[in-house]
Amino acid sequence: MNSKNFSIRELCYIAIFAAIIMVCAQITIPMPYGVPMTLQTFAIPLAGVVLGIKNGTTATLVYVLLGLMGVPVFAGFTGGIGIVFGRTGGFIMSFPLMALAAGIGANCSKKNNLKNNLWLALWLIIGAVVNYICGMLMFSFIHFGSISFDNLIASFSLVVVPFIPTAIIKIIMVLVLGRAIERNWNKMRSRYN
Repeated sequence: MNSKNFSIRELCYIAIFAAIIMVCAQITIPMPYGVPMTLQTFAIPLAGVVLGIKNGTTATLVYVLLGLMGVPVFAGFTGGIGIVFGRTGGFIMSFPLMALAAGIGANCSKKNNLKNNLWLALWLIIGAVVNYICGMLMFSFIHFGSISFDNLIASFSLVVVPFIPTAIIKIIMVLVLGRAIERNWNKMRSRYN
């Protein structure tokens, strides 16, 4: 990552959102089979909506790289290569894609109206689906030892289906809060430019 591509202000925003993701990762509900329900999947698309494509994705990438290096930023204050390449690794590795999708959705729907909010919702759903697919594939490979059709069906029922209701709530929260924070964030930025 070349710091010449980012202003000091942008680096601060990236650091703030990486920290927000870290905090939200610790708000967890343990679930069977080792994949916890966390608020990080709320904070990650929120970063994409508020910071935009480049900075939101970068904030999420910083979070993932810190965890990969062993900093205990993942759920339950865990970190390290074993977590990233373990049962939950597919979910973690796809986090930057979630932020990217949210940033694309926010960028394509600047105005806060029904049509643009539906467009943003579609991109948030795409990000969640990519997250679930990556997570399900890695979980299937690690937990069952292979990625077969039967194992994918079992993985879907174990690590996707229980999370769908909260994913819907998080998408609605990102739509409502993301737009409000983005407006205030942009006002704050324009004051200091």
